[in-house]
Amino acid sequence: MKKPNLSVYLWLTSAAIVLVTYPVYADEIVIKDIPKLSDIQRPHTNTKDWLAQQTEIISVTEVRLNQTSSGLEIILKTPTSDKLQVTNKTEGNNFIADIPNIQLRLTSGDSFRQEKPIAGITEVTVSNIDTNSIRVTVTGEAGVPKVELDDSDEGLIFVVTPNKPTSETPATQPSAETNQPIELTVTGERDGYNVPTATTGTKIEAPLRDLPLSIQVIPRQVIEDRGVVRLNDLADNVAGVQQEPGYGSLPSVGFRIRGFTTNFGNLRNGFQDFGYVTPRDIANVEQFEILKGPASVLYGGGQSVLPSGVVNAVTKKPLEQPYYNASVKYGSYNFLRSTIDLTGPLTEDKSLLYRLNVAYENADSFRDFTRNDSFFIAPALTWKIGPRTNLALQFEYQNYNLNFNYGFLPEPEFLTLPRNRFLGEPNFNASNVNSTAFTYNFEHEFSDNWKFRQGFNLVRASLNSKSTFLFALEDDRRTANINPSTSDEVNDNLTLQNEIIGKFKTGFLRHNLLFGIEFSRYKFDYNFTSGDDIRIDIFNPQYGANIVLPSSPTRGRKFGSDNIALYIQDFIEVLPNLKILAGGRFDSNELFRNDTVTNTTINEQSNSQFSPRVGIVYQPSQTTSLYFNWSNSFFPNFSARSRTDEQFKPEIGEQFEVGIKQDFIKDRLSATLAFYQITRQNVLTPDPVDPQNFSITTGEQRSRGVELDITGQILPGWNIIANYAYTDAVVTKDEDIPVGSRLYGVPENSASLWTTYQIQSGNLQGLGFGLGLAFVGEQETRLPSTLTLPSYVRADAAIFYRRDRYKIGLNFKNISNVRYYTLDGYFIYPAAPFTVQGTVSFDF
Repeated sequence: MKKPNLSVYLWLTSAAIVLVTYPVYADEIVIKDIPKLSDIQRPHTNTKDWLAQQTEIISVTEVRLNQTSSGLEIILKTPTSDKLQVTNKTEGNNFIADIPNIQLRLTSGDSFRQEKPIAGITEVTVSNIDTNSIRVTVTGEAGVPKVELDDSDEGLIFVVTPNKPTSETPATQPSAETNQPIELTVTGERDGYNVPTATTGTKIEAPLRDLPLSIQVIPRQVIEDRGVVRLNDLADNVAGVQQEPGYGSLPSVGFRIRGFTTNFGNLRNGFQDFGYVTPRDIANVEQFEILKGPASVLYGGGQSVLPSGVVNAVTKKPLEQPYYNASVKYGSYNFLRSTIDLTGPLTEDKSLLYRLNVAYENADSFRDFTRNDSFFIAPALTWKIGPRTNLALQFEYQNYNLNFNYGFLPEPEFLTLPRNRFLGEPNFNASNVNSTAFTYNFEHEFSDNWKFRQGFNLVRASLNSKSTFLFALEDDRRTANINPSTSDEVNDNLTLQNEIIGKFKTGFLRHNLLFGIEFSRYKFDYNFTSGDDIRIDIFNPQYGANIVLPSSPTRGRKFGSDNIALYIQDFIEVLPNLKILAGGRFDSNELFRNDTVTNTTINEQSNSQFSPRVGIVYQPSQTTSLYFNWSNSFFPNFSARSRTDEQFKPEIGEQFEVGIKQDFIKDRLSATLAFYQITRQNVLTPDPVDPQNFSITTGEQRSRGVELDITGQILPGWNIIANYAYTDAVVTKDEDIPVGSRLYGVPENSASLWTTYQIQSGNLQGLGFGLGLAFVGEQETRLPSTLTLPSYVRADAAIFYRRDRYKIGLNFKNISNVRYYTLDGYFIYPAAPFTVQGTVSFDF
């Protein structure tokens, strides 16, 4: 016998509005001709206001999307759905339902949005209209979707069926009985810590549980809860990842993943961006995706080594629903940061959308004679040219002023110095970075199954600096040598991508195909003008040395590459619980390296390389995925020279990985356990005959380990992101470095936890607390090592209050005031002591 649902009808009497309900035995309740409350005429009192006065406001604590055989379910989780009345209307391709006496009370805000949850539906939004009503909007591709209303123990359910296109067979029913291609669908709440999909690993939107890859996604909510203002700090939240400090303390994006450095190579919306002199402001970042393992199959060798993974900053996009936010953050060492985030439609039909993010930062530092100020602006436009054609434009500009400040040398004496010690000349460290990025993405859907994408990205950054470079400690173990210099450095990066993405079926196999052609050009140009060395007492520094520089540069290089690549990938559903990911990329590089002082060519090379990847996923249940992958990477070795002037073979990386992905608590909590081994071959190493001027490629390094990542929601309001990693990263073959030497900056054991809890009801509803712990084991400081840094445990905490349209919070960082360092293979950088930052944020 079927469980009865509630049929709800609205009756108007001369004295009151009466809700009459009676049980019906049906699969769903159809919304039919429900009158708008605004159309009901009542003397003296507005109906909406009257209802708000007489009825307690009901809370929706979760919005969830579930795919069905015919479409989509939108679930508004609330314990009292039988008390709700729905008013519906249509506008264009939009189905709109307004619900009074109810408010969204999600863990991270008062709105929900998901683009393209299934084929035939372009967008689902749920948002608060005012203080006592919400609006549900479902936008169809080929017309207004059919929507029916259902009631369950979970809450109020909108059952959505897409409108069938008139000229095509719909692709909205991916059940086993149909012949339609596989549909990659989105399940789960958009807000919170658990993100079910990502594009970094495959360039297509796919559930992470279906991919034979280890991909961790850090959503905006984690960034805000932790009070993160530098992307590198997010390394704590991913197993097997450590941050690398930026060049001269720049907020550059640099990591070590599974033991190997990314050399500041990273992605912005899937486009390569060399971050060495390109700071990245976090104001425009929606989420941060980290793919572990070689990434050359989609992103090539380019100018950066990618043997162990890649990081991708996904920026904020324009929204159809208006949203306006302003925030101010103030904290220790006169840290002041303010941001504005504005978005919404520019036209009534919402065919033109905009977004504007602005950030200003001004701060001193715990290190002496060090400060920074930054201005960042990022406008974006999305133009819906037609039902199947979109154009997205994004621009970023940042002006960043800083005092160049290198770290300490990896020698025991430097560990005894106070963290604030500055070893340079205070009046000779002012520097400036200007960076600009422009991106356009054009997409046209030929049908529900095939589309074309063209993307273009241009990045330019220039650095003008004054600095004193610390390079040696004399025999007395207290006098250090520093070298003053000025630099002019320019980075240019251009990428053009053309891709075809299609879904089709061959026999019983369902394919998601990606084919692309990419052209990229990279160039980096620097000139240094250096003076005579200066000596400084590290224990009792005396400043004010007379610095005299030559009139022309003393050292300079210009290097770069032109690259053409073809890549192909197929994500195949063999069975509903068996999936294969296979692909490869062919790169052809033309590389050069010139001496700009002598106007001579140091090296020119032509390289070509094919990089394959194969993976398989087997899902014995709806909540468990077992996977395996094998993948390659490569990097052209053109930055050094051999004694015979012969061309070096490219560096090759190879990975084998097996793992298990497990979903818990109805898709709210997920975990990934991975076992891997990566080997780098043809690693450049100094030539033993003449190590100062020449190199050879007999080196080999290996990293293998175990990683566990856990993320999601344990209970309503209780979020968690935690990890553990065991990493064995060593030199296995080399002419200069002892075999068995551990790689720098890679702890054998590391773990972290960040968790928050927000009270869900009662007088304290909206009050929340956060706690973070990070353990990092011993780390070697160089290769070969001259110093081992001890292990440490750092603790962080937070307290916040969210209510309606505002949030206030305090973040306490390094509350145990532990002394620890970050490192880059040459310097060790003291990390900040105990700091406090307060945030006030308003939606308006």
